[in-house]
Amino acid sequence: MDENILKSLDSSEKENLQQGLKALIEQTYVIENEYKQLNENYTALRQMVSEIIEVLPMALWILNANKNIILQNNLATQKPKLLECIDLDKTHYELEFDHKFYLIKITSHIDKLIVNATDISDEKRNERLASMGTVAAHLAHEIRNPIGSISLLSSTLFERSELKNKHIVLEIQKAISRVERIVNSTLLFTKGVHVNFNEFNLQELQDECEQAIGAYNYLANIDFSFDFLDLRLNADKSLLALVLQNLLYNAIDAIEESENDEGCIKVQCEQKEDKIFIRVYDSGVGIKDKKMVFEAFKTTKLKGNGLGLSLSKQIIDAHNGVLGFDENPKCFFIELKI
Repeated sequence: MDENILKSLDSSEKENLQQGLKALIEQTYVIENEYKQLNENYTALRQMVSEIIEVLPMALWILNANKNIILQNNLATQKPKLLECIDLDKTHYELEFDHKFYLIKITSHIDKLIVNATDISDEKRNERLASMGTVAAHLAHEIRNPIGSISLLSSTLFERSELKNKHIVLEIQKAISRVERIVNSTLLFTKGVHVNFNEFNLQELQDECEQAIGAYNYLANIDFSFDFLDLRLNADKSLLALVLQNLLYNAIDAIEESENDEGCIKVQCEQKEDKIFIRVYDSGVGIKDKKMVFEAFKTTKLKGNGLGLSLSKQIIDAHNGVLGFDENPKCFFIELKI
């Protein structure tokens, strides 16, 4: 301020000026603090928004007027090419991308677009399975009655056949048993698994395995070995026997699909702390498509209907266990709590 102006002011005016300057400085500090507080609040709000969009079960993008990304979550970052396939002119539709199905929703806010893509592959799969299961259950019911009649007639035929022809009837009975297994597995899969827990000795499963092998039709020369622990387990014995049956049949089929005329299958059991592991090893061909191993109605085998492993997984899940597979060495394993 000009010194002459200050000299021309009386004491009262100088005091008013000083108070005014002081008030201005104080107000500046207040504004500065408010700005800092607003900035901190904005940063905290942005952080909260970032955290919120990260927990959303969908890929989310926010685009500006030029369709450039200004914000996205990790799920969106993992699928950069998905956004390129989305039609931004639509507001709600389903999109198939990279063997998965997505529900696309697009909303606008002022000059911005909010795009989200929810993975609905499991829902689509369940819809497909429900539809296929309904048809399969109907067919299974239709097949069950004539198969029962054929089974009864084959038993009568076996009794009346000459000794030299009995092996032919036995092969017919094995084929009938296979159809019955498919029918029963289909009905069990579509109705759902209900576990009846009872205590039994694990070694009892060896008899179940040997009976299952005896009822299966195969040509390869296979060496079987079993190592079940002398241990009591509270589980559904008949359902676990069905799981082992499916795993053994898969192992037999894998050997028959290999170039060798012989092979080996080993069932091994071990206890680790409060868990029991049952492993089924085989020397057959490897797993071709690991993604669809437990997928219902899908199979790469020459024999089979694609239900065995899917049903087996349902059964082990119902026991609160784990059914999985290893590749080196190749085996399927069951993990159960004792």
